[in-house]
Amino acid sequence: MYTLGINATFHDSAACLIKDGQLLAAAEEERFTHIKHGKRPIPFSTYELPFHAIDYCLKVADIHLNDVDHFAYSFDPYELLPEQYRNASVIPIPLHTHLDKPSNEWESEWDPLFLSLIINAPEQLRDGYPHHLQKRFQGALIDRSKWHYVEHHIAHAASAFHVSPYQSAAVMTLDGRGEKATTTYNHGIGNELTRIGQVNMPHSLGLLYERLTTYLGFLHSSDEYKVMALASYGKPVFVKDFEEIIQLEGNGQYQIVNENFTERFGPARLRHEPFTEHHFNLAHSLQKVLENTVVNLADWLYEKTQEENLCMAGGVALNCVMNARIRDNSKFKRIWVQPASGDAGTALGAAIWVDSQQRKATERTFVMDHAYWGPDFSDDEIEKFLQWTKTPYRKLHNVAEEVADMLAEDKIIGWYQGRMEFGPRALGSRSILASPINASMQTRLNEVKDREDFRPVAPVVLEEDAPDWFVNAYYSPYMLFIYDVQPDKADKIPAVRHVDGTARIQTINQHQHPLYYELLQAFKKRTGVPVLVNTSFNTLGKPIVCTPRDAVECFWGSPFDALVMGSFLLEKNPQSIYDQTEELSSVSIGV
Repeated sequence: MYTLGINATFHDSAACLIKDGQLLAAAEEERFTHIKHGKRPIPFSTYELPFHAIDYCLKVADIHLNDVDHFAYSFDPYELLPEQYRNASVIPIPLHTHLDKPSNEWESEWDPLFLSLIINAPEQLRDGYPHHLQKRFQGALIDRSKWHYVEHHIAHAASAFHVSPYQSAAVMTLDGRGEKATTTYNHGIGNELTRIGQVNMPHSLGLLYERLTTYLGFLHSSDEYKVMALASYGKPVFVKDFEEIIQLEGNGQYQIVNENFTERFGPARLRHEPFTEHHFNLAHSLQKVLENTVVNLADWLYEKTQEENLCMAGGVALNCVMNARIRDNSKFKRIWVQPASGDAGTALGAAIWVDSQQRKATERTFVMDHAYWGPDFSDDEIEKFLQWTKTPYRKLHNVAEEVADMLAEDKIIGWYQGRMEFGPRALGSRSILASPINASMQTRLNEVKDREDFRPVAPVVLEEDAPDWFVNAYYSPYMLFIYDVQPDKADKIPAVRHVDGTARIQTINQHQHPLYYELLQAFKKRTGVPVLVNTSFNTLGKPIVCTPRDAVECFWGSPFDALVMGSFLLEKNPQSIYDQTEELSSVSIGV
């Protein structure tokens, strides 16, 4: 049985394909269209379905849309639809929203359009596909009985619990908003989730963080991770203010009140204005209060469930500093966070929830132990593209050893290997790699990526060596937790040590990504350091590269030193290739 999961309501449009409880493929739409987050989260973009991501998932299974048994859409519009419109054939949509006041039936004047587009998603999927994707869409007949609207926070919760290594766990989801819920608490046992509490709109930790993101001159629903990075430079000057804004009420409840930042903190920062200590302190203070709040919520959930395992999802769960506080200060012993915790992951959650319900499965047979579920390209495909584009290249005899030599020489490498990652983190398939030994590497990489100077870069470390380099580190393959750098190692890896002494680590073992693991081993053999800088293969405002074309275009448009795609090396100084006469037979100068 095939179940296709779709997220398209707000942002991070994505698709996922499940077959009899097993994940086959998952990808974000942005990777194909080059539009960051797939689209902006506005009401009239709801009709934009992730056709390219869906096409990719169908391609992996080699099926047509008609072969899909069930469709799982990660938002239930009927949660918001007033009763009188449940069986109606029409719904009033205002012509001039600035003139028409919303009726008491709606939260927003845009809600009728927003919900109408979601309810008509099956027809849009059937008829709205791009022309070049017609192979797997043309002639589609979508039976409404196969279409399932899944409550947004159930999709988040299932994306965490149903693919976790735990058979029972407490499940906490935190995001901007779903239909009504912004925070939910579930108890997961086997294939079931039991809701034991929730916080509803307008009270939302995610939306509060978004508002500060906007106030600080960043793009909301996109740049919240920049606020988290900025927080390390500040002091808790405004903690009392944010404690007044976030009011804990007990029983897992909270309220957001009086959050008018301009009245409380003064004029907002414009995008290109310099950062001041005031901005650093605001970011730091909200971050601290967020951490304290969520630890409190987590402890309440522990008391309710008496579970030692916690699963988390929702966009707020991508806050790795907060996750580390829960790990270190809550009552839970083990935490598993969905690597695609943002809305992209709801495509997975909706699909695996519907799959388990429709099959009436009592046991789970799938554990998500890596994030490599996106497109890949073989050496043959890569080489054909390089030849077609007349790009000079050289084939490497031993990729790990030869690339380790370049990294030991302080070169910055675009690393393009295997299936790409699902979720926002680059984890060694579409990464930029560099040595962490020189402190200047952080500045160099921020220049390469054309991004803000305050942004840290993250380390990847051999799993078996992680505790020796990072305090109490263990299995952490998704860059979702921070750890303190070991004091005796701080001077050896300054490029990945943030100003607060921490690092957002990725551990890697041979099972997850063999070539990536071998590269770390080879670099350790040369330098004694089992750590590399790993940052995402993209530049400012662009999604992570997906195809060989994306990688080559990004490489030639940025000051990288080299690009390694599959077995092939591209360098900025082609003479270094042509000088190696024994390799001339591998060099393409035309078709």
